[in-house]
Amino acid sequence: MTTFTELLSYEDALASFDPVMGLEVHVELGTRTKMFCGCSTELGAEPNSQTCPVCLGLPGALPVVNAIGIESAVKIGLALNCEIAEWCRFARKNYFYPDMPKNFQTSQYDEPIAFNGFLDVQLEDGEIFRVEIERAHMEEDTGKSLHVGGATGRIHGASHSLLDYNRAGIPLIEIVTKPIEGAGERAPEVAKAYVAELREVIKALGVSEARMDKGQMRCDVNLSLRPTPESEFGTRSETKNVNSLRSVERAARFEIQRHAAVLTSGGTIVQETRHFHEEDGSTTAGRIKDNAEDYRYFPEPDLVPVAPARNWVEELRAGLPEMPRVRRNRLREEWGVNEHDMQSILNAGAVDSIVATIEAGADSTAARKWWMGELARNANEQGVVVDELPITPAQVARVAALVAAGELNDKLARQVLEGVLAGEGTPDEVVEKRGLKVVSDEGALGAAVDEAIAGNAAIADKIRGGKIAAVGALVGAVMKTTRGQADAARVKELILERLGVSE
Repeated sequence: MTTFTELLSYEDALASFDPVMGLEVHVELGTRTKMFCGCSTELGAEPNSQTCPVCLGLPGALPVVNAIGIESAVKIGLALNCEIAEWCRFARKNYFYPDMPKNFQTSQYDEPIAFNGFLDVQLEDGEIFRVEIERAHMEEDTGKSLHVGGATGRIHGASHSLLDYNRAGIPLIEIVTKPIEGAGERAPEVAKAYVAELREVIKALGVSEARMDKGQMRCDVNLSLRPTPESEFGTRSETKNVNSLRSVERAARFEIQRHAAVLTSGGTIVQETRHFHEEDGSTTAGRIKDNAEDYRYFPEPDLVPVAPARNWVEELRAGLPEMPRVRRNRLREEWGVNEHDMQSILNAGAVDSIVATIEAGADSTAARKWWMGELARNANEQGVVVDELPITPAQVARVAALVAAGELNDKLARQVLEGVLAGEGTPDEVVEKRGLKVVSDEGALGAAVDEAIAGNAAIADKIRGGKIAAVGALVGAVMKTTRGQADAARVKELILERLGVSE
């Protein structure tokens, strides 16, 4: 195997090769207990405190299927336009790794609960791209390894490893696409859009929070290149456990360039897993990829088959919520925004926050303004999405209400938001502590206006002479005097009244 550190340019790679992708997304379900036992799934507990003989695989312990896990799997399959199996069963996927206490993973192999579906995703220019779904199957998560003593946090170079089995046995749904063909140069964009849309679907169903930053949803990016769209598939690489939308796109792009560099240099692609590196967007080799037969799958003897009743499946279908793309189109029309603006709102992760702010009493224009302006800027600086900021939609709605009532102007409102984000209290408490209310007393405003006119006689004369635009300088002087707490529109009216000028 030859290692190439130099990449082919993206344009040259796409001029010579056609990319084919496959995306495997693992979704950690939000059940209260694990998939095959009654242990808690709550995050943050002491290591190895949420385990039992079943999830540790002790001799004689027998698993029992989590009914909510089955229901969640069916809901996901229906939302992805899949067929739901009338009969399916679990299988043992056999392999040894320290984070698998049983030495096998209870999964599904040739009999998944959902199969043959699709998800339509919208790209940034509005184009709809259909991603075909091969299967969605149930399985359990592994434990968590902590490699200590090395420089990278990986097992290579570590002095020892620690294992936490609290996560072992947590319900997972693995959603596997069919080969994604025809995306061409937009393949990385399609990968990102698909995972983003899938995340929104999962959240809408209420089966998981789907937080990629917390490992509740993670993506394996399979990629191969072929000379032409008519050629056979090339050898693929699998970049494991990519945990952000941006990283999914970067991983696909890097692998396209790396594969192209290897192939154009006469090298051979090795079927292997790869590690993604967030700091520079690169990938490095993991292990040679096993084929399915290497796992020695066989039916799980300790679990009965799963046979979802057809009337129950149809009840679940009838109870599905409005799907995200349909909802976005409805909201876009209700809010009166164009496709580009709606895509920006989606990219910022602000849709739900804006909806909740409107439900709390703000109008849609004000809700969008604050979430997509000051709050989006703050989130971007912190490297988080807006709904992770320490402020609630109700608090944003209160700020909007104070502005609408004339008690705050935009400048003061931004300071109030800053105070709430800094943990200084509610919007009203920040206003009180910082003394941020608009100066609305006519006497105080009049005095400030008179002072500005007296101190800027030349500008006042220009205004009297018909140069109304010059009034901005006097308004600015008043705002400075009042520390930005005056109502600028009222200040302008008072200046023109004092000077005997009308617009």
